Amino acid sequence: MSRRAIGALLGVMASTGMAADSMRCGSNLVSAGDRAFEVESKCGAPRERDLVGFTDGYSRADLKIEEWIYGPNNGMLYILRFEGNRLIRIESRRP
Repeated sequence: MSRRAIGALLGVMASTGMAADSMRCGSNLVSAGDRAFEVESKCGAPRERDLVGFTDGYSRADLKIEEWIYGPNNGMLYILRFEGNRLIRIESRRP
């Protein structure tokens, strides 16, 4: 892959937000798989909580899907997505 193509790809990823494996809250670290209460105890209450919907529940009961917003911290907003009280994705983007 050429340098130009890599640069373009990185630019698109940066402008649309990027998924991260973890997020630092002071001296604590939260990661995908953490429970909602663990995230809140490490990072405090989010700036905003949004109920996105529910999973389809084909193989089990419907799970609530929520997004929690933290930041801006160092110029970045962090959007944490939970399914059934488990953190499944951390996205960061510039406001």
